[in-house]
Amino acid sequence: MALTATIGSALRRSPRQGSFGYLLPALLIIALFFIVPVCMLLMRSLLEPQLGLQNYATLLGSTTYLRVFLNTFLVAGLVTIVSIVIGYPIAWLLAIMPERWSRLVLAIIILSMWTNLLARTYAWMVLLQRTGVVNKLLIGLGLIDKPLALVNNLVGVTIGMTYIMLPFVILPLMGVLRSIDPGILRAAALCGANKRQCFMHVLLPLSLPGVAAGALMVFVMSLGYYVTPALLGGTSNMMLAGLVAQFVQSLVDWGMGGAAAFVLLLVTLALYAIQLKFFNTNRAR
Repeated sequence: MALTATIGSALRRSPRQGSFGYLLPALLIIALFFIVPVCMLLMRSLLEPQLGLQNYATLLGSTTYLRVFLNTFLVAGLVTIVSIVIGYPIAWLLAIMPERWSRLVLAIIILSMWTNLLARTYAWMVLLQRTGVVNKLLIGLGLIDKPLALVNNLVGVTIGMTYIMLPFVILPLMGVLRSIDPGILRAAALCGANKRQCFMHVLLPLSLPGVAAGALMVFVMSLGYYVTPALLGGTSNMMLAGLVAQFVQSLVDWGMGGAAAFVLLLVTLALYAIQLKFFNTNRAR
């Protein structure tokens, strides 16, 4: 009896004791491909060209580099706001549409994500140039008299990046909006709330976790974008990712490049911590 009890106790404990063994391959992959490169990046930013914080002092003390930081946050903020403004009604429409039409529109949105990023950016360059379709259409409608400058400036970067980021707002928002019981809105209407009050005091607060998740995803991804700002914005609208690429590729200055990349990483982690603290989906539920 004692032997049977001992074997049974060992069998009951073995899954718990062996759980770490199942996690070990995943932990090794994370350490090898994420933690080790970040640590190497931090070390190079501290050791090159000499030991110290001079790279960070130069990066944060130069008005030129601070202007790049400001432009990066400005573009990321604009893209996030425009994406939320456009993506929210689209997500709500997908949430209330019949299932067949919702699947069709969702498939079109996802299909746009599968298209090559470089091809989409070049397509926007063709559309937004002075002789492009957008300017010709605006002139044909009589809205403008001469072509607008829509590339090599902030406008072109915002348009191109918003188009790319829209699916990352629509998908999480649609999931949250679909989980909201329509009976809550009907109850608010029966209690005398008009459409604006139903949206501002019922639908919007309930959908804030989805808004926060989509906004965080878009803002963080926009901070590190390189191809679209480089092609549609030019050198006058350089962002932090372009600065890192210039440090590493043109100047071969791994110390400054590592410092810029590490600052970007710290900003990203700080934003993620804020999102977890104030807009936790599980806590909201």
